Amino acid sequence: MSGLFKRSLSVASAVAMVALAAANPALAADKTHRWKMASAFPSTLTHLGTTGKPFAEQVQKLSNGTLRIRFYEPNALVPPLEIFDAISKGSIDAAWTSPGYHLGKFPAISMFSSIPFGPAEAEFLAWMKYGGGLELYQATYAKHNVMGIPCLLIPPEAGGWFNKEINSVADLRGLKMRFAGFGGKVMEKLGVSTQLLAAGDIYPALELGTIDATEFSMPAIDIGVGLNQVAKYYYFPGWQQQATLHELLINMDRWKELSDSQQTQIKAACDANLVNTMAHGAVLNMQAMEELKKKGVEIRRYPDEVIAAMRKAWAEVLEELQSASPDFKEAWESFAKFHEGYTAWNANNRLN
Repeated sequence: MSGLFKRSLSVASAVAMVALAAANPALAADKTHRWKMASAFPSTLTHLGTTGKPFAEQVQKLSNGTLRIRFYEPNALVPPLEIFDAISKGSIDAAWTSPGYHLGKFPAISMFSSIPFGPAEAEFLAWMKYGGGLELYQATYAKHNVMGIPCLLIPPEAGGWFNKEINSVADLRGLKMRFAGFGGKVMEKLGVSTQLLAAGDIYPALELGTIDATEFSMPAIDIGVGLNQVAKYYYFPGWQQQATLHELLINMDRWKELSDSQQTQIKAACDANLVNTMAHGAVLNMQAMEELKKKGVEIRRYPDEVIAAMRKAWAEVLEELQSASPDFKEAWESFAKFHEGYTAWNANNRLN
């Protein structure tokens, strides 16, 4: 390629960029931002992790390169369970994580991830987007200098992995089990000793006997982690998380540095990801269940007696949380009111 041609091409490119900027003044005014995004999930982890890098790439495309988000694997910047503090302080710019990982800091936040015996995906998303949930979620985070955006939605999780049959509540007592979110508090009421472990720590803990059982996620994700290799019985339903929202967290100071158009681009990318992950998750789980059966996993359903005990324990936990946390009480009352109306609508419109 001749020098003259190269210079001509460069001039033509520059002219094109000037024309594009003139046609879109907002784009011309947007500054370029380079963020580090810590992930609580490995980039190889089905659904939870594999959506992180593509999301960052989509934001870069939508922003015409003015938003450049670099995905970092778990522990590369900060341990997964320490992500929230790092975002709040501004040590990192953004994070790909779950509200369930912050339960120990403020119970209200886990309301916006999943609710035991709670809504399916459509209802949960409707409450968050148009029933008042999003406003409460973001107001809670804003107190800690954090901007939260729901950015990933998964179908019902499994109930848990065990190496012995669960035929009664007595079979749960004394077990050491990995559990996230409010479900862990329910299991503790039933005599289970629970602890929260990040994704990469679950398999070795179960293999070494540090824990006796675990819940983690939906079948497609669980099989990706290899839990079928270290546990024999796979129990359903996933009463603890019938639908689960995960999130993009952004340090509030970084968020305020963005233009209106850049903020809109991030929100649009998250909205698209919510729809995509909800639909894709259903397909992935269908395939995963067939594969698990072929691998000899014994798929079981919790006995009615056990489910009834879990419901009773959740009612107790719910009462305790409302008494202890005004923010949780406000969030629960918002959801309960919405659920009442949504249930009435379904009763009139849905086929049995």
